[in-house]
Amino acid sequence: MVNWKDEEIIASILEGNTQAFRFIVERYESRVATVIRNMLGNTVEVDDVGQEVFVRLYKSLSKFKGDSKLSTYITRIAVNLSLNEIKKRKRKRFFSFSKSDGTEWDQPDPKSDIRDYDTKELVNRGIRMLKPDYRTVVVLRMIEGYSVKETAEMLGIPSGTVLSRQARGTEQLKNILKTKLSYRHGE
Repeated sequence: MVNWKDEEIIASILEGNTQAFRFIVERYESRVATVIRNMLGNTVEVDDVGQEVFVRLYKSLSKFKGDSKLSTYITRIAVNLSLNEIKKRKRKRFFSFSKSDGTEWDQPDPKSDIRDYDTKELVNRGIRMLKPDYRTVVVLRMIEGYSVKETAEMLGIPSGTVLSRQARGTEQLKNILKTKLSYRHGE
């Protein structure tokens, strides 16, 4: 089964071989974790959201028509659940206590001391500071390497919107990184 195509594994699962689902999990768990980590950061929720992705996938396999690749379908579930988690965080932050200087406890601080971070972590922190709509497109297009068409399908938006959000997100990311780098170098 390891060398089977996704469609063959799905057919086996739908015929009652529930053990075959582990091959889907093994095949896609790394990709799912990467997408979620890029959306949420390296937080405790990553594992919970990752597990929920596969629970949702399992429950919806009978509805999967094969119009898109299974990888696209799974990524869409991961993105949607990550966006739900981001919304949940915002609601929590709304009701949370603030620090004495008025900033939220879990709000990313663009002026925080980042000398200990390498470039990859710096970029990841910058991505997490983007608005969720921009963050999603930047992660899918620039990090995961999905095409404009695939990204549009996953998010259910027009290709032009994908390009627009990518351009705006990239511009915001450049500004965030410029601010962080100039702070890093004491400018």
